[in-house]
Amino acid sequence: MNTAHPHDDHCTDHSTDHSADLLGDQSGDLVIDGFTTRSVEVAEGVHLRVDLSHEPSAPDRPTTAVVLLHGFPQTRHMWRHVAPLLADEHFVLCPDLRGYGASGKPAASTPDVYAKRTMAADVIALADALGVQRFVVVGHDRGAHVAFRAALDHPGRVSHLAGLDVLPTVETWDVLHGAQAAVAFHLYLMAQPPGLPEAMIRGSADAFFGHFLDAWTRDPAAIPAPVREHYLRASREAIDSIVADYRALAGIDVEHDLASRAGGERLRMPVTVLQQDWGAQLGFDAAALWRSWAPDLQHVTTAAGHFMAEEAPGEVVEVIRALARRSGRW
Repeated sequence: MNTAHPHDDHCTDHSTDHSADLLGDQSGDLVIDGFTTRSVEVAEGVHLRVDLSHEPSAPDRPTTAVVLLHGFPQTRHMWRHVAPLLADEHFVLCPDLRGYGASGKPAASTPDVYAKRTMAADVIALADALGVQRFVVVGHDRGAHVAFRAALDHPGRVSHLAGLDVLPTVETWDVLHGAQAAVAFHLYLMAQPPGLPEAMIRGSADAFFGHFLDAWTRDPAAIPAPVREHYLRASREAIDSIVADYRALAGIDVEHDLASRAGGERLRMPVTVLQQDWGAQLGFDAAALWRSWAPDLQHVTTAAGHFMAEEAPGEVVEVIRALARRSGRW
């Protein structure tokens, strides 16, 4: 998990020091207090915008890396409370995922453009560009699906994995049935062929994305008005790519996960899952579903809402710190 010198030809520095966690540039891109911001090329024509706790080559700074991957309908700014608390002990990287926020949004010309395998490869390329060999990866919601695939495809690079409020892809679909599946209506909407979902969402984008920010939050104060507007703006500017990401979850991502399961692939690193007790509400054993993929699992439930990194950042930080201290069994 040590870092070396970054490959500067892939990186563009966009900022140096920030005095408040709600500062942003003229595009509405918010930055994390005390972090620097770069744009890093991770594939041909695709750049990820990433906030860094410090320069990788900075002397006397932590070199153990933690990569934080955001969820929906959010950006890397969801880590604004968690990331600074980790920065004393870790080199912290917070990218916007492909298709989200200030990162590149390539057209979904083929199903694999927004496959989690492709998005996981972006994370590996980001680590390469910054000289990071091994890292802890923490994903929330969409980011957890990317982190899951990164850990399966690149076990030599991912030392520890944390997933926040999510199930693996195949299990996500398996547990949804009957009227209770209405809670996940957006999964079914965005799984439809291109055209109709994008048009429907574009017709009322703020209402659509705002619904999730409101319905999934137990403490509305956790997402203050400027942050909420940032999320809404970022999402309505990324409708096509967000839908393509979700469409992949119902197609190519299922294919990849079924192939991995059939091939006996498992998460061989320490894994922690922190989530709401959805199993009790929908009638499934979340820990058992995760353990089928992750033999070295710690499963923790929280009283916080879906946006737990903003509602309960201290709890999330302690979970990540505890995970990073665990030694692998494999």
